[in-house]
Amino acid sequence: MIGDGVVDLPRRFGGRFPNLLELLRADALPDAKAAIEGASADYLLADLTLMPPVTAPEKILCIGINYANRNKDYNDTEIPKYPSMFFRVPGSLAGHGQPIVRPKVSVQFDYEGEIAIVIGREGRHIPREKALDHIIGVTLCNEGSVRDWLRHGKFNVTQGKNFDVSGSMGPWMATSDEIDLKKPLHLTVRVNGEVTQDDTTANMIFSFADLIAYVTTFMTLKPGDVIVTGTPVKLGPRPDPPRWLKPGDVLEISVPEIGTLRNDVVDEA
Repeated sequence: MIGDGVVDLPRRFGGRFPNLLELLRADALPDAKAAIEGASADYLLADLTLMPPVTAPEKILCIGINYANRNKDYNDTEIPKYPSMFFRVPGSLAGHGQPIVRPKVSVQFDYEGEIAIVIGREGRHIPREKALDHIIGVTLCNEGSVRDWLRHGKFNVTQGKNFDVSGSMGPWMATSDEIDLKKPLHLTVRVNGEVTQDDTTANMIFSFADLIAYVTTFMTLKPGDVIVTGTPVKLGPRPDPPRWLKPGDVLEISVPEIGTLRNDVVDEA
């Protein structure tokens, strides 16, 4: 981005890197930064339809119950020894400014504002002290959930986390050289302008580095892989009955160093 516009990198590279994923796999981010040095914007941001920053990662790994107060929200005061994990598929996520979809089969459509880290360097058995070097950037995620489908199976939450276009990611990726990942990031979520989640990564049970070190004990992380790092507890007492997202609601997830991910809610056609 340059001001209120964006540079068309694929055109400047002659189509060699058609998307961010291919750029990351080629370790060509320094080339991209050199290519935009002194460049003017090719398009206004307002004229574009934004997709998730990484459109087809090999893996989208999601971390459950990763804030200390979120653990208490589940009536569990014991700090877990290992992270809870599950997968999302790319088709479950919209981009910034695009509608997210409440499915026909349930009204229990909920949201979880989260920070997502994007891997830039492949690695296995990455030690914690070197883990942040493998992060190329950060973005935001609404880890949209269909609550009554989270326990359709006895031991998993996959169904309720993967309805088509039920969550979102964006608005873009802020590169790690723009952000000090050793300092806390302040995450705020608003629904229709009301603050409903507000916390910092200082309260995470497992830090970005912890998660990378843990994951790479059993799998290789590759460029473009995404780890969605968990959501804070919602503010205030739990409403009775619960307040679920409905068509017309506006969800905004913000971190000052990254930006704001905004989506409207619609019903499935």
